[in-house]
Amino acid sequence: MASVTRRISVGFHGGQVLSVRVDEKQWKALSEALGGTGWIDVETDEGPVRVNLDQLSYVSADSSEPHVGFG
Repeated sequence: MASVTRRISVGFHGGQVLSVRVDEKQWKALSEALGGTGWIDVETDEGPVRVNLDQLSYVSADSSEPHVGFG
């Protein structure tokens, strides 16, 4: 069975935004690291990404609930 993924958007100081898909394990690791300093490696569906926590402005995530239709 495929793992559940969610789309996240990571905003950086200066206005750049990175949008990627991550599994729940990676989402939890990133969430727990927020407010810290230094670098964190995040495995995404698109490949590995190294994020500098000192440069983050925000992180948003879509719901992990499945969607059907226009709702």
